[in-house]
Amino acid sequence: MTNDKTKRIQPAKEAVTEAPYEVIYFAKKHRISNEDARDIIEKHGANRKEADKAGRRISV
Repeated sequence: MTNDKTKRIQPAKEAVTEAPYEVIYFAKKHRISNEDARDIIEKHGANRKEADKAGRRISV
C-alpha cells in the first residue's frame, strides 16, 4: 500500500472547529434561550469563534 497524500483525512481538531454547534448545547453553554441560540448558529454557521462571541454578548 502506498501513502496517497491526496486523500488525507482532516485532523480531528480542524473538523470539530469547522462544524456548527448543536442548538441545545450552545444554549446551555451560554445560558440563553434555544431560539437565541438557533438565531446565532444560523447567522454564524460553522464559525464557532464568532458564534461564541455572539453568545457571550447575549448571555445573562
